[in-house]
Amino acid sequence: MVVQQYRDGGGARAVRALAVAGVIAVTAGCFGGDGEGGASDGSGRRSVAADRPLDLLGQAADVLVEAGGAETRTSMETAAGGTRVTIRAQGAYDFRRQLGRLKVVLPEDAAGADGHRPITELLAPGALYMKNRGAGVPDDKWVRIDTTTLKDGNLLTGGVTDPMAAAELLRGAADVTYAGKSELAGVTVHHYRGVADLGRAARAASPQSRGALSAAAKGFGKDAVPFDAYLDEEGRLRKVRHRFTFSSEGPEVSVVSTLLLYGFGLPVTVTLPDEDAIYTGEIRQG
Repeated sequence: MVVQQYRDGGGARAVRALAVAGVIAVTAGCFGGDGEGGASDGSGRRSVAADRPLDLLGQAADVLVEAGGAETRTSMETAAGGTRVTIRAQGAYDFRRQLGRLKVVLPEDAAGADGHRPITELLAPGALYMKNRGAGVPDDKWVRIDTTTLKDGNLLTGGVTDPMAAAELLRGAADVTYAGKSELAGVTVHHYRGVADLGRAARAASPQSRGALSAAAKGFGKDAVPFDAYLDEEGRLRKVRHRFTFSSEGPEVSVVSTLLLYGFGLPVTVTLPDEDAIYTGEIRQG
């Protein structure tokens, strides 16, 4: 299972943070925003479809930084040994500061008969903060994870792929094909399909993302990550789906992580917890 794949070294706590779910999972969806037309609508702007796909995808993270904040929904679907589990999350992310706040909802049957409250996650460069962790962590305390110590760079461990990391992965895009134009919740988008190389993406990533992506490039057995990316007429990433595959002690594990972005320009306020709010005690194995 995914939670067994990374249970060692500095990543052990982060993996156990979602051990209650057994595996981690993703489902695609369509959420809207305030997309505008490109050159084809007479506005004089150049449509993203007119540019080279590798350039567009390589610049996707930079375009998001220019856009500032956005609302996001995510899903993560894991398939292993015939079992599928899905984890969903919703929140907002500030691409300029690379800070986000998400509420992660575990599957109804993943935590046993008593269920589990949604986990609040704060995303920051090199760090993941989790509240309502359970497993012996006091309700008023946060668990802090150094994502540069995780074998997956927190692409999977938290049940959410960090939105900036998801965009930065596209810097490693290769073998890209243009799959056509469509609509996503009323917004015109251009669909690109390709494969991202983790090592190449890590080398080209922003300094804030480089540590975690470098850890993922070393930790995954396969550098190649197939993806489907949807950009609007302004080059903003609206949806991206990554497919991660690796082998643990058991059967091969397939994880599909989907990120959706909308409501661009949204002010996002994220306050990281003080040191005295960080839990440093033992976390129960569950």
